[in-house]
Amino acid sequence: MSQLMEELLKGSQIDNLKEGSIIKGLITEIRPIEVVVDIGGKSEGVVHVSEFVDASELEVNSEIEVYLEKLEDKEGNPVISFDKAEQKKNWEKIALDCEEGSIVQGKVRSIVKGGLIVSIGVDSFLPTSQIDVQAPKNLEQYVGQTYDFKVVKINPERKNIVISRRELVEEQRIEKRRKLLDEVKPGDRQRGQVKNITDYGAFVDLDGLDGLLHITDMSWGRIQHPSEMLKQGEEIEVVIIEIDRDRERVSLGLKQLHDNPWEKIDQKYPIGAQVKGKVVNLVPYGAFIELEEGVEGLVHITEISWTKRITKPSEVLKVGEEITSVVLGIQQEEQKISLGIRQLEQNPWEDVRAKYPIGMEIEGEVRNLTTYGAFIELEDGIDGMIHVSDISWTRKVNHPSEVLQKGDPVKAVVLDVDIDAQRISLGVKQLSVDPWDEIAEHFKIGDVVEAKISKLTSYGAFIQLDNDIDGLVHISQISEEHVENIKDVLNEGDMVSARVIKIDKNERRIGLSIKAANYSAEDLAKEQAALDSMPGVEDMTSLGDLLDEATK
Repeated sequence: MSQLMEELLKGSQIDNLKEGSIIKGLITEIRPIEVVVDIGGKSEGVVHVSEFVDASELEVNSEIEVYLEKLEDKEGNPVISFDKAEQKKNWEKIALDCEEGSIVQGKVRSIVKGGLIVSIGVDSFLPTSQIDVQAPKNLEQYVGQTYDFKVVKINPERKNIVISRRELVEEQRIEKRRKLLDEVKPGDRQRGQVKNITDYGAFVDLDGLDGLLHITDMSWGRIQHPSEMLKQGEEIEVVIIEIDRDRERVSLGLKQLHDNPWEKIDQKYPIGAQVKGKVVNLVPYGAFIELEEGVEGLVHITEISWTKRITKPSEVLKVGEEITSVVLGIQQEEQKISLGIRQLEQNPWEDVRAKYPIGMEIEGEVRNLTTYGAFIELEDGIDGMIHVSDISWTRKVNHPSEVLQKGDPVKAVVLDVDIDAQRISLGVKQLSVDPWDEIAEHFKIGDVVEAKISKLTSYGAFIQLDNDIDGLVHISQISEEHVENIKDVLNEGDMVSARVIKIDKNERRIGLSIKAANYSAEDLAKEQAALDSMPGVEDMTSLGDLLDEATK
């Protein structure tokens, strides 16, 4: 047994060992993750290698001081700590040498709730808010690193020390910012880190000086959001655009690192030229085509095809697709280029007027119905439209589906051709003569007709006459008795006899009377005689006027 071991054993009998004290021990074995130490007790204690700054410097039979936490654990072994012995010894030194506000160096040991544990000889607490100017999200990057810290608070009773790195970083940033503001000038290039991204731009840390990189200075082309080009924490090179030394503000540019592609744009892309590009974005109103980096043109949805019925660009184009288009217009100040695809082909509408002259009778299939009319396919991509008002001379059509169905074959007449609007107007009723032009040949006042009731309203009944002409029986002309509710006496589909009492060619109306249908010639003569003898008779021009007056 060595002389040192004998001395240790002689002066360190187990009866003299006290918990909470610092004692000397002898390293007897160095294992991969722990160091075995003999403190002169019944058994040896172990210390984890993580408690040593550099375990490779330890040697067997060398002496170290350890802190005795417990004489024996459940297995009868002493519980010792090298780190706690060091901290206990260092507290006396800290109390003498360290004071609040002083600068100390320390190594980050571990992450705890709310911050980091830093060894400055003893363990101290570094709150997350005091690590840097902005509280970091990832604390792992600091573990194992050595920094300078400012002592914020010392509590000797609790043996608690709070430190800060933020104050030192802020002081360094202020110094760097002042130096940078004195030296930098517009046009200089600087490297910086993207600190924060907003909807209108990004703030870049130029090693102590924050500069604003506005979204309009990021790219010569258009971008929707700064995040399309930048990521937080990314290091980039920027150009100094403007400096406000009094307010310590700097405006930065990214696109200024490159030449403006919009200069002399009209020479690079003359109107009428065919250009190649890539589809980079599809929107409801068109497609954006990248002609070169920073230069995009718009193909409006109306400029994709002369004849195809395109409701959205994605029906014919895909993002990433290479296409050829024609330059239609350039707005250099607004950085806009209008492109067209259909201009690569001949416009079929140029021949439409010759192929479909006004007055020509055509035949086609109903392709689509809308509230205002029906579209008839004349040929592939060429439609004509029949407006609801051009379906019937006599019938009031509220919706084309009342007369036409999708897929029906239809004959019509060309009414108008508008090449600029790419519209052909058609009419069905124009295939026949307007029956109202010959109304006198079909109906005369006093005629009695047999017809079906087609519709009931609160004010009367519509009677379906020949030639699709409707006549109206006013509620006052239904019966000699007063009628409160027309549905109490008539039903749709009933066949009735009615006498023609009014014909208004200008208003295209025929008035009928059911109660006058049974009047004899003698009764009608009496009514007419009464009409003739009435004052103001010059204003009464029909039997209907007389009956209306009699009702009053």
